[in-house]
Amino acid sequence: MATEVVQMKTDFQEHHSFEMSSSVHHSSETTKIVGGKYPEEVVSRESSSVVESFSMVSHSFEIPQGESIPEFLEKPHPLTAPLGDKAVFRAKVQGNPKPNVTWKRESGIPIKEGSKMFFDSINKEYVLKLESVTPDDADNYKCIVSNPHADIIYMVSLNIAEGQEKMDFKKMLKKRGAPAPKKKEKKVVDEKEMLAILSNVPKKDFEKVCMEYGFTDFRGLLKKLKEMKKKVEVEAVRILKPLEDVSVKVDTTAIFDTILELKDPNTKLIWLKGDEPLRIQYSLGKYDMKQMGTKYMLHITNVNESDMGTYSVLVGDKTLSAQLKVIDEPLKFLADLQPLKITERQTAVFEIRLSKKVPNFTWKFNGKELKRDDKYEIISSEDGLTHTLKIKDVRPSDMGEVSAEAGELVTKTELIIQRTPIKFVRNLKNVRVKEKSKACLDCELTAKDVTLKWMKNGKVIERSSKYTMTHEGKMAELIIDDTELNDSGEYMVVAMQDKDPTEYYSNCNVTVDERFATVKSGMSDVQAPTGDPAELCVVLNDEKVEGVWLKDGKEITDMRGIQIVKQGAVHKLIIDKMGEEFEGKYTFRSKGADSEATVSIADPPVIDPSVLEAFAAHPVTVKAKQTAYIKVPFKAKPLPKVTWFKDGIEVTEEEKVVMERTNDHALLTIKDCVREDSGSIMLKLKSDCGTAFAQLHLNVVDIPKPPQGKVEFLEKSGKCVKMKWKAPKDNGGKQVTHFIIERRISGKKSWIKIGEIDSKHTTFATDKVEEGKAYQFRILAVNSEGLSDPLETEEIFAGDPIDPPGQASQPQVSDVTKEAVTITWSTPAQDGGSPIMGYIVERRKKGSNLWVPVSKDLVQGTKHKVDGLLEDTEYEFRVIAVNRAGPGHPSSASSSVVARDPIKPPGLVKGLHVADSSNSSISLGWQQPDEGDLPSGYILEMRAEDTKEWSKCTKIPISGTSYTVGGLQERQKYFFRIRAVNEAGVGEPIELKEGVLAMPPPAPPKFDLAARLKSHMVVRAGTALCIHASFTGSPPPTVVWQKDGIPTRGRESITKSKNHSQFLIHSTKRFDTGLYRIVLSNDYGEASYDIHVRVADFPRPPTNLNLYEEVPNTVSLTWDHSPDIKEEGSAHYVILKRDTSTATWFTAAEKVYSNKYTVTGLLPGRKYFFRVIARNDIGDSEPLDSRDSWHINKDKELFSARIKEYHERDWRHAPRFITPLKNHAVRRGHDCTMSCAFLGNPRPVVTLYKSNVNITANSKFWYNSTSGVCTLVIPACTAKDSGDYSVLIENELGQEKCNCTLTVYDKDDKSLLDSVTDSLQKSKHIM
Repeated sequence: MATEVVQMKTDFQEHHSFEMSSSVHHSSETTKIVGGKYPEEVVSRESSSVVESFSMVSHSFEIPQGESIPEFLEKPHPLTAPLGDKAVFRAKVQGNPKPNVTWKRESGIPIKEGSKMFFDSINKEYVLKLESVTPDDADNYKCIVSNPHADIIYMVSLNIAEGQEKMDFKKMLKKRGAPAPKKKEKKVVDEKEMLAILSNVPKKDFEKVCMEYGFTDFRGLLKKLKEMKKKVEVEAVRILKPLEDVSVKVDTTAIFDTILELKDPNTKLIWLKGDEPLRIQYSLGKYDMKQMGTKYMLHITNVNESDMGTYSVLVGDKTLSAQLKVIDEPLKFLADLQPLKITERQTAVFEIRLSKKVPNFTWKFNGKELKRDDKYEIISSEDGLTHTLKIKDVRPSDMGEVSAEAGELVTKTELIIQRTPIKFVRNLKNVRVKEKSKACLDCELTAKDVTLKWMKNGKVIERSSKYTMTHEGKMAELIIDDTELNDSGEYMVVAMQDKDPTEYYSNCNVTVDERFATVKSGMSDVQAPTGDPAELCVVLNDEKVEGVWLKDGKEITDMRGIQIVKQGAVHKLIIDKMGEEFEGKYTFRSKGADSEATVSIADPPVIDPSVLEAFAAHPVTVKAKQTAYIKVPFKAKPLPKVTWFKDGIEVTEEEKVVMERTNDHALLTIKDCVREDSGSIMLKLKSDCGTAFAQLHLNVVDIPKPPQGKVEFLEKSGKCVKMKWKAPKDNGGKQVTHFIIERRISGKKSWIKIGEIDSKHTTFATDKVEEGKAYQFRILAVNSEGLSDPLETEEIFAGDPIDPPGQASQPQVSDVTKEAVTITWSTPAQDGGSPIMGYIVERRKKGSNLWVPVSKDLVQGTKHKVDGLLEDTEYEFRVIAVNRAGPGHPSSASSSVVARDPIKPPGLVKGLHVADSSNSSISLGWQQPDEGDLPSGYILEMRAEDTKEWSKCTKIPISGTSYTVGGLQERQKYFFRIRAVNEAGVGEPIELKEGVLAMPPPAPPKFDLAARLKSHMVVRAGTALCIHASFTGSPPPTVVWQKDGIPTRGRESITKSKNHSQFLIHSTKRFDTGLYRIVLSNDYGEASYDIHVRVADFPRPPTNLNLYEEVPNTVSLTWDHSPDIKEEGSAHYVILKRDTSTATWFTAAEKVYSNKYTVTGLLPGRKYFFRVIARNDIGDSEPLDSRDSWHINKDKELFSARIKEYHERDWRHAPRFITPLKNHAVRRGHDCTMSCAFLGNPRPVVTLYKSNVNITANSKFWYNSTSGVCTLVIPACTAKDSGDYSVLIENELGQEKCNCTLTVYDKDDKSLLDSVTDSLQKSKHIM
């Protein structure tokens, strides 16, 4: 608050005091009374005051989107109302929710009755109207605007203006600070002083005051006092302080001021320069006229020499003048630039101040003028005197001379850059490897632009095929290939940087251990045919280990025909062509591992083809009781196993059989050969390399065997005996030439040769017999080796008696009718020695024992028709043969038969067809035949396509006209035929024209839409695309997947089965977007289904962001479209803005589909950055940020204010929180923002803590403190971020601390979320 005191002498002495602050303007008047009874009494009274103040009480820490706190669009203004007049306060407000407006007096006194408080719906104003104001209405009035988020209070004053005659002197006396001293009668020297006293006394007290001072002419004094007041009122303008000459410097502000007392407050003041009036409203801020109470001022800004001259003010009939003198000081630097030493990557700041403003100030670096860009920030103060240069992210290349030039003035200094020391974020680590392997040494540094060298045991390592050195960014790596034992040692990496003599190093030890191996897969013995390749192979557990090969204990160095190959851990020895020189014991030997194997020739057994041909053409023949030698030569290595077979049975060695094997032949010896030794002989030679066979025939020659069988006598009459026999079973290996027949009479011992016959005949007849005598015959076979043993007959008589014939065969019945049947039979085996004369046929009813001949005469032949039968009677039949000796034994009875007309066999079955089919069964149907008698059943037969034999489907005939054949092989074709059957027999078969497949009935393909087959799919790039289609069709359809009309091939994985197919791409790309079609086809139709697939990814960012201004206080943004915005209908842009004073981005617009947007609602005088993000269903693109900040120009306001000078007041105070931190609960992965507000002067220092650990400089947390608001942002919270957080504010007058708790919970942690929500509700406070 500042106070200005102006004193002026008039007829009596008055002291005026004016006091004003940012919120209150005071005006008071003090009167000093001299002489009279109270010569030094002072009376004070408050004549007027002007008050304006604003305050706000916040209820909400966070305001929902779309809502706001209340604010004044038009504030109420302080009023000075004449006594008895009306006073009207007006205010316009806004806010969401709609605020409530009330009016109150600061003193707490209710607003007087009769006042009106209402809302003017036409002007949208809240009005307080006071009628007929009185001095009691003078007060400060509050306009209180409230909604749930805040209360704002604007307080203004109401002053009551009253005439001089209406001043309440008594009230003024009551406001004196000290009690009035005891009154004493004082003498007044003259009448003039008494009039001065009475001029300040109310009329009602005139007489009392006059009596106190001893004046009795009361009426005369009153008359003179009225005349004096009229004289004072005649003067319209009283000059309390005239204009005074002013001297100012160039580019500063000159102020002319005067204090006037105007009778009419509406009297206009006219300011002139020379004789020309000043056009203040058109001066663009050059001139500004202000009033503070009775003080009137003229401000002239940015004065220069042209502004010098005489300035006057015309008010009423008076003119006040004064001179303006402009002092032009020489241009100079108030201080020289000082050398600056700074560490690289920081910001270097140079600042210089001039004695006066110049238009052509420039900064230079090494003589080159600097322009503002991302590297250099050039700032000038509002008065144009202070110039600042900021060099951001300084590097060693920025070292040099920095100069500031203002006209011809130049000041220079040096910028010295100190290099940041190199540190090893990750040092080299000790490495232990095995020889022949790779050693990798790596480290990470804090800087990229460094020079590296590697050293081993103090010596620099040069780049070679053995050493690979890489340096990418901050990573450095040394790779030692194919390490050896001598590579062990101390290794060091030395880092250096330009303009820094220090060497920074990190070292480690490398240890190379000797490599030992074990055999993972050893060698096996190898046998190979002569001339074929052979290979030995050893697999070790370590591919780095070498080895040597040895043959029979000697190392193989250079041996023709042998190759030694190493393929990683596999070691091979290859023999090009196997021979005897390569046979032997081979050894592979390496460190810690040996393996041995034997190599030998393996030729399969071979028998000379000529020998085999000789055996096949000429059998081996030997005479009985002699020795047979069978020798077969062969070639083989190793020697094969010899096995002999006779007639397919293996021959075992025994006394008479000896088997021998040598290196080149096999011998079979059979002693004492007999005829049974003849047969097929086979030799089998078998080894691991193969098998050989030799086939031959052994023929042992001997006398023939006797003729076979019992001799059959064809005739034994008294004149001739005829016999018959069979040839010998074995002819003894030689052809039988003839038979010898001998005879002897019964009772005799000698045999008499009665004849010879050729071997072609086996019957013989002799007539050299006598009837009635008994004879015995024998027969001998003869070949080249001799006579066989004889075949002897039993004794027979020549001319024996005739016997009855034997039994005829069982009669067979056929051609049955209701009256007759036909029977057939065979002749007896024995005719009794006499020819058959005929047959007796007999019949009987079944169940009866009485056989009745069917005719009186013998039946000739072996077939007879029996008639005279009774219908439906069951009969049996038998036959008796008759010769000269009489009837023989009757035959066995025939099968019983019923005398009735025959039943016809059924005809062809009709309408054989397939009713149904499945993968394992076929159902058939048919109709009864039209011809023949009714069938009693059906015989269904089938055969598979690959067979020709028919098989019955059932063991017994099928009774119905349908049948399902089960147990079939899927998709196998079967053929069917069917026959009807009844008692008369089986009908002819009828066959299906075509084979039937064991599969469901033919049906065209059809999709199963119940399986939720989608027509549109959106998948995120990098994830799997899986399309599963279910369908039906018989036969199972062929499935083809297409993309954009072309069959797919390459990246996809397709699985197929009978009723479904799956299309799978494990990791999708953008180019997988398209129209996918699944095509089903079989022999009966085709079906297809389309699936629209879109592979979405984070959109690509827009490009080429440009800013320009079309409408004041707005910024228009244009950019080039992201390619994904045009491709995706749901994609759009999000516009964000950020004040340069904060790190937080705020959304300016969402769902922008064009590439142009105008941002509004920007605050004048602020600088903003802008950001454009492309957004789709997957997420956001990388942001496109404006390169430079955009400054919103602040409009110059033309205003008139009564500003009074003030004396500086001590505003310092200790810091305190007006809005403390509050507890937070955040889901894991989300950001957490904490805020608090505080006051303090000097500005407090803010320190952030987490569990008593200082996190102010921690890069994980985003921290900003501006205008008394501290904001802490914890991005992507994790469980580790939970805990207690605190903010400490402190300055030289004290400190204060506030705390809060952060809880990070998972999505599914509902119990924790509920508990946190309850605690937050309990701790909620009102700001």
